[in-house]
Amino acid sequence: MPRFEYAPAPESRSVVDIRSSYGLFIGGEFVESSGDTSFKTISPATEEVLADITEATADDVDRAVKAARQAYRGVWGRMSGADRGKYLFRIARLLQERAREFAVLETLDNGKPIKEARDVDIPLAAAHFFYHAGWADKLEYAGLAPAGGRPPRPIGVVGQVIPWNFPLLMLSWKIAPALACGNTVVLKPAETTPLTALLFAEVCQQADLPPGVVNIVTGAGDTGRALVEHPGVDKIAFTGSTEVGKAIARTIAGTRVRATLELGGKAANIVFDDAPVDQAVEGIVNGIFFNQGHVCCAGSRLLVQESVHDEVIRKLKRRLTTIRVGDPLDKNTDLGAINSAAQLDRIRELSGIAEAEGAERWSPPCDLPSRGFWFPPTVFTGVAQTHRIAQEEVFGPVLSVLTFRTPQEAVAKANNTPYGLSAGVWTDKGSRILWMADQLRAGVVWANTFNKFDPTSPFGGFKESGYGREGGRHGLEGYVTTGDDQ
Repeated sequence: MPRFEYAPAPESRSVVDIRSSYGLFIGGEFVESSGDTSFKTISPATEEVLADITEATADDVDRAVKAARQAYRGVWGRMSGADRGKYLFRIARLLQERAREFAVLETLDNGKPIKEARDVDIPLAAAHFFYHAGWADKLEYAGLAPAGGRPPRPIGVVGQVIPWNFPLLMLSWKIAPALACGNTVVLKPAETTPLTALLFAEVCQQADLPPGVVNIVTGAGDTGRALVEHPGVDKIAFTGSTEVGKAIARTIAGTRVRATLELGGKAANIVFDDAPVDQAVEGIVNGIFFNQGHVCCAGSRLLVQESVHDEVIRKLKRRLTTIRVGDPLDKNTDLGAINSAAQLDRIRELSGIAEAEGAERWSPPCDLPSRGFWFPPTVFTGVAQTHRIAQEEVFGPVLSVLTFRTPQEAVAKANNTPYGLSAGVWTDKGSRILWMADQLRAGVVWANTFNKFDPTSPFGGFKESGYGREGGRHGLEGYVTTGDDQ
């Protein structure tokens, strides 16, 4: 097979103007913190310091919650759905107009390939605002209230905490439905990827969003904890690790505070002997190596029917020799940088444990940059169900391969995990797809594809992958009330 050589095709950084330092976005303005603590956000690809970020104190969080409450009572909660929708449409159009700027900034701060930020993250973020803008004046027709019951109403002030793997996209998943339903927001982005959230604050200003409707407080765990524990917050929406999700659930237990938790995953990508193998290989690659494997629903466990195991692995390895690892700003790059040194250490630790437990490790030849945080695409074969690599979320470009003989065994192995976020099924038989989807304990089951998202489709998990749904009509339910508690 001839090998194509690619000349460097770097995206320009000139479209982004990164400030040397950023304050907090409270009440429609960038303000200083009541404290004097800050931290650096760096480029994972080069370890270059990008900006100095304010670490919000508990007093800052209190200011943000009060600003959100004032905006909810004074303006946003009383505004008609049609008028709220106009603001969301305006935000969506601004995201499209500034898409290149957001894509470059996301790549710099996160380490993901520019083609993924440009072609997936930013367009989907805008799509979520467009979609939810359309719902804003139609909530009473969404089937959210029981027949004859009170029409759906907003909950109030929503505290939202998002992860570092899809910073702007996760922001849109959270903010768009909350605003469409009439709530106001205090959002805390991940400490390693705050820049696109802060740029989004500028979009809110550009859209003339009423002050206090969206507030953004930056910081690490203490800032998030202050937001979750604040008595003025009516609902928490969190995407992140299962460990932190459990802590949030314990914190709000016994209170009136609601929660939507989208947590970890250990998805099975199941390939049957009648699957289109070449298509399945592309789905396997997309399932685990998209966004460096920094995906909660990544297909990190490959279950292959024994009769086609050798063929699938042979073609998968050949395909991985074409993966281009390197500069995330290069439009040819397939696999960018690991988001942080801490995450790289975690990936290395679990990969070392997998080897020690007897799994066979393979990576294609690739030259990793000397600076930054990098890990090659990695495949482990000979993996047993008891291996930690098959049970724990790696959150990196690491694939574990197991085998099965019957559909029943595939289901048993796929469900043998504490998680239940997603799964993939590759087969030529429609009846088998439907049977598998019914048996798998996963919130999302893809058929002959993987990692496909749409604002109209709900997303969420079972078991330790959390509860509640985001996206689609079902995602609106977590942001409205139909009772007498508000």
